Amino acid sequence: MAVTMTLAARTGAAFQVPRGGTLRVINTYGSQVVDTWAVARQEPQHGLSMAHTRAVLGRLVVKAGDELVDDRRRPVLHIAEDTSPGVHDTLIPACDPVRYRQLGHTGHHDNCSDNYHRALADSGLPDLLIPVPVPLNLFMNVPVNSDGDIVFSAPVSRPGDSVLLRALADVVVVLSACPQDILPVNGVLQQPRDVEVRITDAPGKHTEERS
Repeated sequence: MAVTMTLAARTGAAFQVPRGGTLRVINTYGSQVVDTWAVARQEPQHGLSMAHTRAVLGRLVVKAGDELVDDRRRPVLHIAEDTSPGVHDTLIPACDPVRYRQLGHTGHHDNCSDNYHRALADSGLPDLLIPVPVPLNLFMNVPVNSDGDIVFSAPVSRPGDSVLLRALADVVVVLSACPQDILPVNGVLQQPRDVEVRITDAPGKHTEERS
Protein backbone atom coordinates (compact mmCIF):
# COMPACT_ATOMS: atom_id res chain seq x y z
CA MET A 1 0.00 0.00 0.00
CA ALA A 2 1.06 3.57 -0.59
CA VAL A 3 0.96 6.78 1.38
CA THR A 4 0.32 9.83 -0.78
CA MET A 5 0.75 13.38 0.46
CA THR A 6 1.30 16.90 -0.77
CA LEU A 7 4.56 18.73 -0.16
CA ALA A 8 3.54 22.37 -0.13
CA ALA A 9 5.43 24.91 -2.20
CA ARG A 10 8.41 26.48 -0.41
CA THR A 11 8.44 23.82 2.35
CA GLY A 12 10.42 20.71 3.20
CA ALA A 13 9.70 17.37 4.85
CA ALA A 14 11.48 14.16 5.85
CA PHE A 15 10.22 10.69 4.96
CA GLN A 16 11.40 7.38 6.40
CA VAL A 17 11.89 4.89 3.60
CA PRO A 18 12.94 1.35 4.53
CA ARG A 19 15.29 -0.68 2.39
CA GLY A 20 13.30 -1.90 -0.59
CA GLY A 21 10.67 0.80 -0.17
CA THR A 22 10.05 3.48 -2.77
CA LEU A 23 9.40 7.18 -2.87
CA ARG A 24 7.88 8.78 -5.94
CA VAL A 25 8.18 12.54 -6.48
CA ILE A 26 5.41 13.77 -8.78
CA ASN A 27 5.82 17.16 -10.41
CA THR A 28 2.13 18.04 -10.23
CA TYR A 29 2.40 21.32 -12.12
CA GLY A 30 5.44 20.40 -14.18
CA SER A 31 7.95 23.08 -13.31
CA GLN A 32 8.82 22.61 -9.63
CA VAL A 33 12.37 21.74 -8.60
CA VAL A 34 12.68 19.38 -5.63
CA ASP A 35 15.93 19.32 -3.65
CA THR A 36 16.48 15.74 -2.53
CA TRP A 37 18.72 14.25 0.18
CA ALA A 38 18.98 10.82 1.81
CA VAL A 39 20.44 10.29 5.28
CA ALA A 40 21.30 6.86 6.69
CA ARG A 41 18.75 6.18 9.43
CA GLN A 42 21.12 4.24 11.69
CA GLU A 43 24.25 6.25 10.83
CA PRO A 44 23.08 9.82 10.25
CA GLN A 45 26.66 11.01 9.86
CA HIS A 46 26.50 9.47 6.36
CA GLY A 47 24.25 10.45 3.49
CA LEU A 48 23.73 10.72 -0.24
CA SER A 49 26.71 12.40 -1.91
CA MET A 50 26.47 13.97 -5.34
CA ALA A 51 30.27 14.26 -5.61
CA HIS A 52 30.78 10.54 -4.96
CA THR A 53 27.85 9.63 -7.20
CA ARG A 54 29.32 11.60 -10.12
CA ALA A 55 32.65 9.84 -9.61
CA VAL A 56 31.01 6.40 -9.57
CA LEU A 57 28.79 7.10 -12.58
CA GLY A 58 31.47 8.95 -14.55
CA ARG A 59 29.05 11.71 -15.60
CA LEU A 60 27.30 14.84 -14.34
CA VAL A 61 23.76 13.66 -14.96
CA VAL A 62 21.72 10.87 -13.41
CA LYS A 63 19.16 8.75 -15.19
CA ALA A 64 16.81 5.83 -14.72
CA GLY A 65 18.68 2.70 -13.69
CA ASP A 66 21.42 4.55 -11.82
CA GLU A 67 22.45 3.74 -8.27
CA LEU A 68 23.26 6.81 -6.18
CA VAL A 69 25.86 6.47 -3.44
CA ASP A 70 26.74 8.02 -0.10
CA ASP A 71 30.02 9.50 1.09
CA ARG A 72 31.37 5.96 1.57
CA ARG A 73 30.45 5.11 -2.05
CA ARG A 74 27.77 2.73 -0.79
CA PRO A 75 24.54 2.58 -2.83
CA VAL A 76 21.63 4.23 -1.02
CA LEU A 77 19.08 5.08 -3.74
CA HIS A 78 18.18 3.56 -7.10
CA ILE A 79 16.41 5.62 -9.76
CA ALA A 80 13.86 2.98 -10.62
CA GLU A 81 11.83 5.10 -13.03
CA ASP A 82 11.85 8.57 -14.56
CA THR A 83 8.89 9.68 -16.69
CA SER A 84 10.32 13.18 -17.19
CA PRO A 85 12.75 14.17 -19.99
CA GLY A 86 15.49 13.25 -17.51
CA VAL A 87 16.92 16.71 -16.88
CA HIS A 88 18.10 16.92 -13.26
CA ASP A 89 21.01 18.68 -11.55
CA THR A 90 23.78 17.31 -9.33
CA LEU A 91 25.99 20.41 -9.10
CA ILE A 92 24.13 23.29 -7.48
CA PRO A 93 24.03 23.62 -3.67
CA ALA A 94 20.79 24.19 -1.81
CA CYS A 95 19.64 27.81 -1.74
CA ASP A 96 20.20 29.64 1.54
CA PRO A 97 19.75 33.16 3.01
CA VAL A 98 23.07 34.36 1.59
CA ARG A 99 22.08 33.26 -1.92
CA TYR A 100 18.91 35.35 -1.81
CA ARG A 101 20.79 38.39 -0.49
CA GLN A 102 23.21 38.02 -3.40
CA LEU A 103 20.20 38.01 -5.73
CA GLY A 104 19.01 41.31 -4.25
CA HIS A 105 16.36 40.13 -1.80
CA THR A 106 16.14 41.89 1.56
CA GLY A 107 14.68 40.31 4.67
CA HIS A 108 13.72 36.70 5.19
CA HIS A 109 13.28 34.37 2.24
CA ASP A 110 12.25 30.72 2.49
CA ASN A 111 15.13 28.50 1.39
CA CYS A 112 16.04 24.84 0.92
CA SER A 113 18.84 24.85 3.50
CA ASP A 114 16.48 25.93 6.28
CA ASN A 115 13.92 23.43 5.00
CA TYR A 116 16.53 20.66 5.26
CA HIS A 117 17.45 21.52 8.85
CA ARG A 118 13.82 21.89 9.90
CA ALA A 119 12.76 18.62 8.28
CA LEU A 120 15.53 16.66 10.02
CA ALA A 121 14.63 18.26 13.36
CA ASP A 122 10.98 17.31 12.87
CA SER A 123 12.00 13.73 12.03
CA GLY A 124 14.04 13.39 15.21
CA LEU A 125 17.16 12.50 13.26
CA PRO A 126 20.40 14.22 14.37
CA ASP A 127 21.51 16.93 11.96
CA LEU A 128 25.12 15.75 11.57
CA LEU A 129 25.88 16.52 7.92
CA ILE A 130 27.46 19.97 8.04
CA PRO A 131 27.45 21.94 5.81
CA VAL A 132 24.20 21.00 4.09
CA PRO A 133 25.12 18.38 1.47
CA VAL A 134 24.66 19.27 -2.19
CA PRO A 135 21.27 17.79 -3.06
CA LEU A 136 20.04 15.89 -6.05
CA ASN A 137 17.98 18.67 -7.62
CA LEU A 138 15.15 16.80 -9.30
CA PHE A 139 13.78 18.52 -12.41
CA MET A 140 16.32 21.37 -12.17
CA ASN A 141 17.69 22.51 -15.53
CA VAL A 142 21.24 23.89 -15.33
CA PRO A 143 22.91 23.41 -18.71
CA VAL A 144 26.72 23.40 -18.84
CA ASN A 145 28.14 24.73 -22.10
CA SER A 146 31.43 23.82 -23.79
CA ASP A 147 33.24 26.63 -21.96
CA GLY A 148 32.08 25.32 -18.59
CA ASP A 149 29.56 28.12 -18.05
CA ILE A 150 26.23 27.30 -16.42
CA VAL A 151 22.79 28.82 -16.90
CA PHE A 152 19.82 28.64 -14.54
CA SER A 153 17.06 27.71 -16.96
CA ALA A 154 13.41 26.75 -16.61
CA PRO A 155 12.67 23.04 -16.10
CA VAL A 156 11.67 20.98 -19.12
CA SER A 157 9.54 18.62 -17.02
CA ARG A 158 5.79 18.42 -17.66
CA PRO A 159 2.75 18.26 -15.36
CA GLY A 160 2.54 14.79 -13.85
CA ASP A 161 6.15 13.80 -14.60
CA SER A 162 7.66 11.79 -11.79
CA VAL A 163 10.81 10.12 -10.50
CA LEU A 164 10.64 6.86 -8.56
CA LEU A 165 13.43 6.31 -6.03
CA ARG A 166 13.98 2.90 -4.45
CA ALA A 167 15.83 2.75 -1.13
CA LEU A 168 18.86 0.46 -1.14
CA ALA A 169 19.31 1.02 2.61
CA ASP A 170 17.15 2.27 5.48
CA VAL A 171 17.14 6.02 4.87
CA VAL A 172 15.38 9.23 5.72
CA VAL A 173 14.71 11.09 2.49
CA VAL A 174 14.47 14.86 2.86
CA LEU A 175 12.66 16.84 0.17
CA SER A 176 12.34 20.58 -0.32
CA ALA A 177 9.96 22.15 -2.84
CA CYS A 178 12.46 24.86 -3.77
CA PRO A 179 11.29 28.41 -2.90
CA GLN A 180 13.32 30.05 -5.69
CA ASP A 181 11.21 32.88 -7.17
CA ILE A 182 13.89 35.28 -8.44
CA LEU A 183 15.48 33.11 -11.14
CA PRO A 184 13.45 30.90 -13.55
CA VAL A 185 14.52 27.77 -11.65
CA ASN A 186 10.86 26.91 -11.05
CA GLY A 187 9.67 27.95 -14.50
CA VAL A 188 9.33 31.16 -16.46
CA LEU A 189 6.59 32.37 -14.10
CA GLN A 190 9.06 32.01 -11.19
CA GLN A 191 6.30 30.60 -9.02
CA PRO A 192 7.06 27.75 -6.58
CA ARG A 193 4.32 25.09 -6.58
CA ASP A 194 3.21 22.04 -4.61
CA VAL A 195 4.40 18.56 -5.51
CA GLU A 196 3.02 15.14 -4.64
CA VAL A 197 4.97 12.48 -2.78
CA ARG A 198 3.99 8.81 -2.74
CA ILE A 199 5.76 6.33 -0.45
CA THR A 200 5.47 2.55 -0.64
CA ASP A 201 6.83 0.21 2.02
CA ALA A 202 9.25 -2.56 1.28
CA PRO A 203 7.69 -5.85 0.08
CA GLY A 204 6.12 -7.70 2.97
CA LYS A 205 5.30 -4.52 4.87
CA HIS A 206 1.98 -2.70 4.76
CA THR A 207 1.21 0.98 4.90
CA GLU A 208 -2.26 2.42 5.28
CA GLU A 209 -3.19 4.42 2.16
CA ARG A 210 -4.24 7.99 2.70
CA SER A 211 -4.09 11.31 0.89
